[in-house]
Formats: sequence, C-alpha cells, structure tokens
Amino acid sequence: MRCPYCQNPDSKVLDTSHDSHGGIRRRRECLKCGQRFSSYERPILATPLLIKQDGAREEFDREKLARGVRIACAKRPVSAADIERLIGQVETDLQKMGKAEVSSRVVGDLVINRLKELDQIAYIRYAIVYLRLSDLHALRNEIDHLLEG
Repeated sequence: MRCPYCQNPDSKVLDTSHDSHGGIRRRRECLKCGQRFSSYERPILATPLLIKQDGAREEFDREKLARGVRIACAKRPVSAADIERLIGQVETDLQKMGKAEVSSRVVGDLVINRLKELDQIAYIRYAIVYLRLSDLHALRNEIDHLLEG
C-alpha cells in the first residue's frame, strides 16, 4: 500500500477492523514519513450495468454516486461515515439483486429512500434533481408528503 503523502510503498498495519459489509479497514503508518492513514478493502462483487433513461448502458460508478450524495448532504449534519454507509448499502443491495442489468431508476430509488431516513433536507435536495421537481408547487407537495409521513 503506497503512502498517500510521500508515495513510499512500505507501511505497517497498526489496526485492522471489519465492517458489516465484509470490508476490512486497516489503520497504517508509513515507514518513511511516519504519517498515518487508513485503507479499505472490499470484496469485488459484480454490480449490474445500469440502463439509463435513453437506453444507454453504463457501469455502476461508486464515486459518481458518492458525489451526488455528498452534494445533497453539503452543510448538513451528516457525517462522512454515514454517507459512506449509505453508498455501501446501495451497492450491496444492487449486488444482492443478482441481475446483470438494472434500470438507473432502481439506484435512484434506493438512494432517495435511504436519504429520507438519514436527513430530510438532503432528501429534498436530492429529490429536486432525481424526481425532477420543476416548480415550487411540486416541491411543496413533496415537502407536505414528507411532513405527513
């Protein structure tokens, strides 16, 4: 594992822990510069291809999903760990489906349902784009629906 600070290939593992999705977190220390950093190992399971609205197919991109969720959660009391957990849960759900291809709407539905539980403002921000809430009436209807349930 290369040090992200000095690019030295040698580091020692200080601590190892497992997460609920079968991943491994290792706390490391660079043997050259002494900086500490974490690495994550996840099993490589096949995620389905996403079928976009225009019919194009695209590989699931964890980082693309993370960017969208981070934007929705910007300046909200949502920790990076919560965002990472949400993304991991969505990825795991897709893998458990066991399908070669799924609609990109499935990913959006998984994200929006988990965001609703995590932070309602982040949910509304994501919903504006995902549900294409194009005017204030549509936005108000979504907020009213959220307040009812």
